[in-house]
Amino acid sequence: MRIDIITVLPRLLESPFNDSILKRAQDKGLVTVKVHDLREYAHNKHRSTDDYAFGGGAGMVMTIEPIHLCIQKLKEERTYDEVIYMSPDGEMLTQSISNQISLQQNLILLCGHYKGVDERVREHLITREISIGDYVLSGGELAAAVLADSVIRLLPGVLSDETSALTDSFQDGLVAPPVYTRPAEYNGWKVPDVLLSGHSGKIEEWKHDQALERTRKRRPGLLKL
Repeated sequence: MRIDIITVLPRLLESPFNDSILKRAQDKGLVTVKVHDLREYAHNKHRSTDDYAFGGGAGMVMTIEPIHLCIQKLKEERTYDEVIYMSPDGEMLTQSISNQISLQQNLILLCGHYKGVDERVREHLITREISIGDYVLSGGELAAAVLADSVIRLLPGVLSDETSALTDSFQDGLVAPPVYTRPAEYNGWKVPDVLLSGHSGKIEEWKHDQALERTRKRRPGLLKL
């Protein structure tokens, strides 16, 4: 998989992709992540990528030309499955969406800034818009990192235990059950006996019941989907 991220603040994305699982995935050649500085495509004296909005209003708007030039250049080099704009009013990111995207090969993620992008970008250059929640960030960089992380960890070979991602919260429409590790008793607090029983059938039944109960209490909306 290849992910190209377009941003006016490339340094914001250095840390997320240079540590832990995401770095190992790149080192193994399982994913290529390239960050593109949008200012390199701004053909004006100050390399500015924003301007005032027609009709007035507070805040600046990202202009269409540098975005178009950057996307156009990338598309000349390869075919992209999706050009995704990280937007507060996009479709809400879910595990199902991450699963879908993980099956694709080439992605462009556009990070918004200021009051957003010229609407013509959304009308003519974007194939999908994704939000990571009903709140507003200073820019789309952190949202792009969240989306990339949720997708990359699903690629075969990225996790040392490939079954781990299959038991994550939301993969089966439920949140994950509680988990425990050694010691079996600490400060008088004990691990449930069933987990120490060695009976795989009873353990799986317990995990499902716990996941269902936890979902009812914490995320009941999931059970209505």
